[in-house]
Parts: sequence; C-alpha cells; structure tokens
Amino acid sequence: MATAAVAKVDLGSLKLRNSGKVREIYDVDENTILFTTSDRISAYDVIMNNGVPGKGIVLTLATKHWFDVLSAAIPTLRTHFVSLLPPAALTAEEKAQVRGRSMLVRRLVPFKIEAIVRGYITGSAWNEYVKSGTVHGEPVPAGLQQCAKFPEPLYTPSTKAELGDNDENITRDKAAEIVGAQYAARIERLAINLYEAGAAYAAERGIIIADTKFEFALDPATDEIVLIDEVLTPDSSRFWPADKYEVGRDQDSFDKQFLRNWLVQNKLKGKPDVTMPEDIVAATSERYLDAFQKLTGKTLEQALQDEGL
Repeated sequence: MATAAVAKVDLGSLKLRNSGKVREIYDVDENTILFTTSDRISAYDVIMNNGVPGKGIVLTLATKHWFDVLSAAIPTLRTHFVSLLPPAALTAEEKAQVRGRSMLVRRLVPFKIEAIVRGYITGSAWNEYVKSGTVHGEPVPAGLQQCAKFPEPLYTPSTKAELGDNDENITRDKAAEIVGAQYAARIERLAINLYEAGAAYAAERGIIIADTKFEFALDPATDEIVLIDEVLTPDSSRFWPADKYEVGRDQDSFDKQFLRNWLVQNKLKGKPDVTMPEDIVAATSERYLDAFQKLTGKTLEQALQDEGL
C-alpha cells in the first residue's frame, strides 16, 4: 500500500473542474465527472500541511462499499456512482496515480447543504447542549450525558462552504430556503433512513456511528434526489468502538476525531500551516484502516483486487 501521501491528484488529460479540501474533480464528458481523492486531511475546516498515506483509497473504497450496502437496504436509493475504473482518456501513469482513489460519477445538480444526522450527543452538539439545552437551536430532552444516544436520530443541516470558508450550522427552515421546500423534507427523511441503515449495519460489526453527514444532488431529468460524494467514511462520520463505549466521557474513535483532539490539546484548532508529527499521521492511518477492515471485512489491498483494480 502507499508509503507516501498523495498531496494532489494531477491529471493533465482531463479538465480540472474543482479542487476542494480533499478532492480534485475533473470533467470527463457531458454526462460524467471524475471524483479523485487525495491523501489530504482537514480538521476544523483547515487542511493540514501533510497528508495520511492511503487515506484517499480508504475513503473511495469505503464509499463504494456503502453504496452497495445502502442500495441493498433501501431499494429505491439512487447514487451517482458509475465506475471505479479510470476513464480511457487517462495515460498509463495517470491511471496508476488514481488506482483506487477515483470514482466516475454522473453529472448532477448538488444541493448546497450538508445533511448531518446525529445519533449521539457529542462534539459541537454536546457543547451547545451544555450551554443552552439545545442542539442546532432546537430543544432536546433534558438530562442527557455526554455521548448519550438520542431517543431518535436528529437531522441538523449545515451550509456547504466554499474552500477557505467555514461550514455553518443552520436550522431546518433555513435549509428549506436553500434547497427549496419541495425537496427539504425528502432530503431529511432520506438522510435519516440512510443513517439508520448504516448504523444498524455497523453495529453488527462492532462500530457505533455517532453522527455523519450526507450530500445529495438533484437529477433534473427525473426530479429524484441522489446520494453523492463520500458516504459514511472516517472523514465524514464519527465511528466509536462499541466494546469501549461508555456514556459520560469522550469516546475512543476510528475517525479523525483523534486528529481534532490533538489539535485542541496543542492549541492548534483552526490555525493554518500545521504539520502533523509522524506519530499522529501513523495513528490516524491505523484508525482509518481499522474502521475499513471492520466494516468491509477486507484489507485495503483485498478490496482493490476484488474491485478489479
């Protein structure tokens, strides 16, 4: 597996459409685009100077795995996935560069919100609850302890910020203004259904999905809401080991909460120009790979081979 982090996926054979915190997106043709995932890692909306080797492959193959799992659980689900095989237009060197870290997807119209679903009270939700007894400005039951499970999953949307800006928590009413009232309830319902299906699957494999964020797009031809981007990865979710779960404290995790905690402890939260020490890179990589294997039942190399890559 990769020994050096891929800081950027550079494909001269295709037109670059967008470069974000983690991904480069390229135009392929009028119907499809290519998502490529680097090994960059961000926390608190800031990209670290160095990356985590192989992380982009973990995110890509985990997302493909979840597309399969969730489509089986929710037969009406539509995703933007087309193929993990690189486009024919790429050179041999470019195809090697994107092995396991590219996904050909349908060109759709993204909704400009992040659909966050919380099953447990932690992170910014816990901080707000301690101060005001609310989450995203909405009342929740009194007497909850840190990392307790909510009676029902909460839908707490946020804006989807441009690179360099911060995502902002918004109300469901504000989300409806952004995406349109005709789609807001459908997005909320689908996000919660996806979370519940994913959480049930993960629970059988010893992982608690505390919270996650989904992204959706509209298919203008059918007026259907389509699941896009990364899905239930260690970048987009909080994964906790079920056998170590204990209410009333921070949890061990298989995700980048480990990096966030290190940044806070070292007074680096939200600061630019941060280089992670090698032990933090290695520990983050170990958590991502552990989560991947627990959820898929495969090593990363096995998954690459099974996908014909």
